[in-house]
Amino acid sequence: MAEFETFWREDPAPLLRVEPGFLLADADPDATPGYAGRKRDAVGALAEGAEVLATLQEKFFADSTVGGTRSVLLVLQAMDTAGKGGIVKHVVGAVDPGGVHLHAFKAPTEEELAHDFLWRVHREVPRAGQIGVFDRSHYEDVLIGSVRKLAPDDVIAQRFHDIVAFEEELVANGTVIVKVMLHISSDEQKERLAARLERPDKHWKYNPGDVTERLLWNDYQAAYQRVFDETSTTDAPWYVVPANRKWYARLAVQHLLIDALQSIDPQWPKPEYDVEHEKARLAAS
Repeated sequence: MAEFETFWREDPAPLLRVEPGFLLADADPDATPGYAGRKRDAVGALAEGAEVLATLQEKFFADSTVGGTRSVLLVLQAMDTAGKGGIVKHVVGAVDPGGVHLHAFKAPTEEELAHDFLWRVHREVPRAGQIGVFDRSHYEDVLIGSVRKLAPDDVIAQRFHDIVAFEEELVANGTVIVKVMLHISSDEQKERLAARLERPDKHWKYNPGDVTERLLWNDYQAAYQRVFDETSTTDAPWYVVPANRKWYARLAVQHLLIDALQSIDPQWPKPEYDVEHEKARLAAS
């Protein structure tokens, strides 16, 4: 079983990573960094990557059963229709669900509002051996808070500070954080929303509030830029993944997860019994 995907022309991780001076306005949502194939090639590529990811994830989970302490957290943020659900289904869905902890952060409940904004996030961080997935995350509290003016700027600024400290703590305790912003264009979002309205089987995915948020597109782009400026750190960088082509976004996020697990380098646990002796016992049973 291969430990790496073979279809990348160039490692996409450094091409997607937010570095100092990054401008979201300059990022092309149609681009396919590191990949030379076409859409028709992506099905086979995703299947190849899924085998690599599934093997690494099984090793990772197995290692946790004998004392491994590491975990992975995938943070997915995006404008509506950018494809977060497809990432969860087609990328994360390719591994053993027993080793995945998925949580989507909605509007806070009364109980959650009674605590610090990170209280509910602490409760959902992945345990050892798990891949945690935040389908929307603690970043909602600064994105929506900024755009909708739900909190004064000094509160938003403090939240940025708190988020960085929170993520530093996670990393110090052995979590590899993969923060992904799926980047689509305004025109692509409009097409995807229109397609949902044309298909009765997609009406359930359409929310009139999506158009309300869409009217604030430029404000959200500015808010994302501030998120990158304030919280893309060496230990927990952001990756901006072009997402106008869903197939590319899935390949890219799959690679980032593979990269995260390879950085941990999980190993199959060594048995605490004599394998040959157990073979003999089994044969004689």
